Amino acid sequence: MHKNSEVFKSLNQLLQGEYMAVESFNVFISKLDDENTKNCFQSIQKQHRENIDILAEYIQDNGGQPHENIGLKGKMADIKLDMGLGSNKSKVINKALEGETEGINMAEKVLRGTLDDNSRIIAGQILQNDRASIDKIRNLSSS
Repeated sequence: MHKNSEVFKSLNQLLQGEYMAVESFNVFISKLDDENTKNCFQSIQKQHRENIDILAEYIQDNGGQPHENIGLKGKMADIKLDMGLGSNKSKVINKALEGETEGINMAEKVLRGTLDDNSRIIAGQILQNDRASIDKIRNLSSS
């Protein structure tokens, strides 16, 4: 891959979204009493951590520097999420669905942007993982 700053910028946006997802799931998990839902959310959080590892390693292997934090915008979103959530299981599930959907929308935007073929494959893999997470959450809300 060429040392294209636009590609790294796009991949770092995706990376930041994955960090935000991990932090959001910390909040969601802390609000839940239901073990089944909690276990499902921990599994999804683990997948987001794996996505972070994949992205950070790929960026480094190609001469870029991963931005490994959620930024001020992400921290403010987490505080707002934590304050307004409560411990209602269906509300937590709905907020998780909203967050995952937002993440997928962002990943799709990144995929439409300036990426080389290999970066597009990595971003597509992350998108696929995030879509699988939405399916897991939807299964929770229907059970």
